[in-house]
Amino acid sequence: MSSFILLPGSASRELAEAVASRLGVPLGACGVERFPDGETHVEVREPVRRKEVFLLQSTGPPVNEHLVELMALVDACRRAAAGPITAIVPYFGYSRSDKRHGRREPIAASMVATCLQALGVAHVVTVDLHASQIEGFFQVPVDNLTAEPTLCEALRERLPPGTVIVAPDEGAVKLATRYARRLGKRVVVVHKERESGSETHVTHVVGDVRDCPCLIVDDMISTGGTIRQSVEALLEAGACPEITVAATHGLFTGTAREQLTHSAVRQIYVTDTVAPAVSRWPVLQVVSLAPLLAAAIERFAGDGSISDLF
Repeated sequence: MSSFILLPGSASRELAEAVASRLGVPLGACGVERFPDGETHVEVREPVRRKEVFLLQSTGPPVNEHLVELMALVDACRRAAAGPITAIVPYFGYSRSDKRHGRREPIAASMVATCLQALGVAHVVTVDLHASQIEGFFQVPVDNLTAEPTLCEALRERLPPGTVIVAPDEGAVKLATRYARRLGKRVVVVHKERESGSETHVTHVVGDVRDCPCLIVDDMISTGGTIRQSVEALLEAGACPEITVAATHGLFTGTAREQLTHSAVRQIYVTDTVAPAVSRWPVLQVVSLAPLLAAAIERFAGDGSISDLF
């Protein structure tokens, strides 16, 4: 009998099933119910006493529902005398609220970290945090895994010759550089200026993209606005109308599908950190991180090193 149990949240059930299959263990039994007034009720339906518990739950849209569900599962396990509780949160909601822009604003990522620790989480596992300093909000160990090797492997044989890697803004330059090193490509940057708290505009492309296919990389796709602006800027700079997009987290909120439906966008690659919000979209390719998460859990349960997963 396994010394640990893997429990799924409703936001990540398919991913949890795939992870459990790779580990060769049954998925833990738990139930989630939402009452008419919006309250969340969870129940762990098998013993967890003294067992190491891995809770797998992304906190993607609707973020607050999925976050409260995760916290309720943690509390249920702690009250059932579970052993150490690891929260595997492939997409960490509120990760963009990692600092204050005004004197009377919260740092919501820190607030979430405080809540999870207070409830009894002993270890947190994430994938491609939006801001690495979020690790510093926790007093418990945090392992921030990356989808870069998995996505690069999926892209390697599918990129046209001469492809350049594009950072859609200055914040993505380090990410684009890592992709370029793995894929043996060069990097260009789309430079933007902020007009207001919610609006930006592209000023120019730094680097030569003339007659080149492009791969735009980012950590997440939310509304698709940044990617759409980058596509148009690249085409104006002479890039080939053969553009691929890759991101770890595919949120696809609001009008994202409409924003990204462009004749030049040939393929969009995301992982299953967030269950796909769109269906029957031929350009969308979802790459599973089940092998990565399963390998990490094996090492955590066996006190092994995860350094070879990066």
